[in-house]
Amino acid sequence: MVFKLKKSEFNHFSELTNEWWLKNGKFKTLHDIQPIRINYIQDVLSKKQLNNIKILDLGCGGGLVSEGLSKLGANVTGIDFVKENIEAAKIHSHKSNLKINYKTQDFEKEEISSKFDVIIIFEVLEHLFDWKSFILKIQSNLNTNGVLIISTINKNLISKFLTIDLAENFLKWIPYNTHNYYKFIRPKELEFFLIKNNFHNINFKGLRFDPFKRKWILNKNTNVNYFCSCVLN
Repeated sequence: MVFKLKKSEFNHFSELTNEWWLKNGKFKTLHDIQPIRINYIQDVLSKKQLNNIKILDLGCGGGLVSEGLSKLGANVTGIDFVKENIEAAKIHSHKSNLKINYKTQDFEKEEISSKFDVIIIFEVLEHLFDWKSFILKIQSNLNTNGVLIISTINKNLISKFLTIDLAENFLKWIPYNTHNYYKFIRPKELEFFLIKNNFHNINFKGLRFDPFKRKWILNKNTNVNYFCSCVLN
């Protein structure tokens, strides 16, 4: 299986670790969409209580989503391959009096021993060389009827322009050199793969920025950023 990150991408994310909890820093966009992400997860889980639900936040970065779910009562494990990200996440969760199981682990190469009710993979797949092999690998970590929740970027000229040319290179909303267009994933491609590998109840939601209201909203348009949720048979 070949799904490792380039060393340059590892260095890229390592250099950004001090920015995670700066609301107007380089991860401002992630702070802006944080409520949408948490609400989306709750909607997928049918608004049920998250108490004692075991959730794996894979590629957790500095812990934004992990903390959001922990505050709702979930039993959260956050894994990231960048040691400095996990250190930043641990420091902030300690300040917030939250008990989150953070681990530094190369989840592409090392096995994850536990099983979970929910696995979240936000903004990770589009950084891998082989996202299909990666999903097959972590599939064994889902309990029966476990839920997989993904966010990633569609692959088309619109997404390239808005995500890389505009948001990354011009507006600087996203740290420079974060994305590679050739790694973007079309929803139909993702859906076909999930169906083929025993996932069902596959649903998509689009995420877009409304320039007039100056805020992010969920809708049915998956042309650029989108969420996908599914259940393992």
